[in-house]
This record gives sequence, C-alpha cells and structure tokens, in this order.
Amino acid sequence: MTLIVFFIGLIATVGVIWLQVFLSKRPSKWLGLILPIITFAFSLLCVLGIMDTGNFWQNVILVISTLLLVNISTIILLVIYFVCREKSKRTAQLEKMNIQDL
Repeated sequence: MTLIVFFIGLIATVGVIWLQVFLSKRPSKWLGLILPIITFAFSLLCVLGIMDTGNFWQNVILVISTLLLVNISTIILLVIYFVCREKSKRTAQLEKMNIQDL
C-alpha cells in the first residue's frame, strides 16, 4: 500500500512540474504564476490554521517555521518559472538578432 501511495505522489509531482514548465513557456507571463500563487495561498491557509500556544514567541516561531516549510514548493515553482522565462527571453533575443542580420 505504501508503494502505491509513493508512486501516485511521484506521478502527481512530475505532473505538477510538467504543468509548471508548460505554463511558464506560454507567451503570457501570468499563466506561469498560477501554481505558485495557489501554493502560496495554501501556505497562508496553513498559517491561519495554527492554534495559539499561549506564548507570543512560540507563536512567532511556529508561524515562521510553517511559512518556510510550506513555501518550499512555492519557491521551487518560482525557480522553474524564472528559468523558463529566461530561456524564452534569450531565444526571442537570438531570433531578433538573426532577423536583423538578414
């Protein structure tokens, strides 16, 4: 049973990464930001679900650690977005230079 859950999670992860690459390569820059915005909103929901411990500093540490841990996927998706956009910009500039050379 654990092996089945592992493979389903692996397939879902690969699917999300493929979708992020696909959306990031689209001409509209907003399409590539859909998944990072969704994961960031999920992280805010996780923070809102934290119970009060009674101690201010424990609450602050709990909120910061929750934001850092839950936003790992957001950071990965943003890195994919910026790498894909940079490659698209470079390709467009090379095409523009080739047209000007003709």
